[in-house]
Amino acid sequence: MSNLSRRLLLGGIAATPFATKGNAEDGGLDALYFNAVVWDGSGRPARRGAIGVRNGRIAAVGTAALTAARSRRTRLIDLAGAFVAPGFIDNHTHFVHGSLALSRVDLMSTRTPADLANAVGAAARALPSGKWLLGWGWDAERWGGALPDRTLLDPVSGGTPIALRRTDGHVMLVNSAALRLAGIDRSTPDPTGGVILRDAAGEPTGILKDMAVDLVEAVIPPPSDSDIDAAVQQGIALALSKGVTQVHGADLDWGALNAFRRLRAKREPGMRFYSFVPVQDWSRLQAFIGAHGVGDDWVRWGGVKALMDGSLGARTALFREPYADDPHNRGLTRQPMTVLREWIEQADAAGFQVACHAIGDDATSQLLDILEGLVRKNGARDRRLRVEHAQHIAPDAIPRFAKLGTIASMQPYHAADDGRWASKPLGAARIHDAWPTRSLLDQGACVTFGSDWPVAPLDPIGAIAAAVLRRTTDGQFPGGFAPEQRISVGEALTAYTRSNAFAGFQEDRLGQLTPGRLADFVVLDRNPFDVSAEDLNRLVIVRTVVDGADRFQG
Repeated sequence: MSNLSRRLLLGGIAATPFATKGNAEDGGLDALYFNAVVWDGSGRPARRGAIGVRNGRIAAVGTAALTAARSRRTRLIDLAGAFVAPGFIDNHTHFVHGSLALSRVDLMSTRTPADLANAVGAAARALPSGKWLLGWGWDAERWGGALPDRTLLDPVSGGTPIALRRTDGHVMLVNSAALRLAGIDRSTPDPTGGVILRDAAGEPTGILKDMAVDLVEAVIPPPSDSDIDAAVQQGIALALSKGVTQVHGADLDWGALNAFRRLRAKREPGMRFYSFVPVQDWSRLQAFIGAHGVGDDWVRWGGVKALMDGSLGARTALFREPYADDPHNRGLTRQPMTVLREWIEQADAAGFQVACHAIGDDATSQLLDILEGLVRKNGARDRRLRVEHAQHIAPDAIPRFAKLGTIASMQPYHAADDGRWASKPLGAARIHDAWPTRSLLDQGACVTFGSDWPVAPLDPIGAIAAAVLRRTTDGQFPGGFAPEQRISVGEALTAYTRSNAFAGFQEDRLGQLTPGRLADFVVLDRNPFDVSAEDLNRLVIVRTVVDGADRFQG
């Protein structure tokens, strides 16, 4: 398959123009959304107007929509002066994990170890015997940074095995029952790319980091397909209520893609998915595409994801210099660098889009070295390589993003949340290299936005406010965490719309409200360009339209 053919397939697009499919003159509009302020994502200012929709596509915009052909069947929707923008595309979600987490123990609100123990104890008592108790969202930084251990859980667990993911997903807290079932004891070695935390006597504390988490995951009974499918439906409803019309899936297995395909086989999902699979499975993906194609505008696949390092909260993100609060630790790599380079080169040679998680400054710089070498090894082509998170970047690496045409796939809410405590592991010198959105944009890089859900809320409005204000969630930095990295409302909206369409090879069908593109858009109660930055978080999603159909109304 040629690179051009693969690009056409990755975008799910036909080789012939499709703009005429939205022509309002061959039968009239299906719907006319009028009395709106339309920001079309093209770079032009928002202006009064309307949007005409036909056959799931934009037929006309602005005054042209008001004069477009209508018929008795045309639905007329008065938006009463509301603000319309292209639908939000989330560049990085763990959608199945997030959807399943909606029905698991929510630990995001726990503020002390006692809060955590009380929440877990109540859930354990309500759980049928023999079931695992799973939870998500605890963060020791909320109570000073001291990590919890199994002795917090054992008294309240009643023998129930418990596995609780930290909010970043890179750390797991388990109780003694879970350690026994996983066969983890003082003689168990740390796996490559992971850490089993131990006490002074050498016994596992119940804290597992990065690849060590897999030792427990391997013995947790997996959810059934029906459980996953029901959870995904909940996730879709949540996403649509937040104005999200498409997500890029960053799951590190095939479970998400399988779930999205099951859903698509039954019906239109109501929102769109672009699914990535593990980079080491590139040959399996190649065979899969040979047998099944690359999907359609609802569910697509054709990208691979790799991981360079861990996370800042786990102190496993890879830095050039040691952590300020852990001077013997620079972080870790999830796989040997030679192995990761080989996987990326092979996947790229096969024509796949490569996205790679990199958080620490050393991980990011080494990844850019690998990506730069792809051109020399595999030749020039339109790759749209992606650095997922692009969270801590040394100043000498920032210009390389634009130079290499590499996309910075960022999640701005992390700056508002992790910024509460980031100075502890980073120290004063590295604070200004953290989440450097302004610097990347000024250097001409393509910056895209998303959530990393369930690590952060599935909430574009909150993320946009975080990018514009960079205030931390605890109010500690009212002027912004590293405030020189703040960006404008227009830049943040672009990163959530047009830039994400480009990052997914869909710029000719999504990301802008122009005739011929798919009719995906979001309606806000007010114009974000007219409200104060402090009020951005108070904007309300009143309608989400996908493929020309109302999928959510507030």
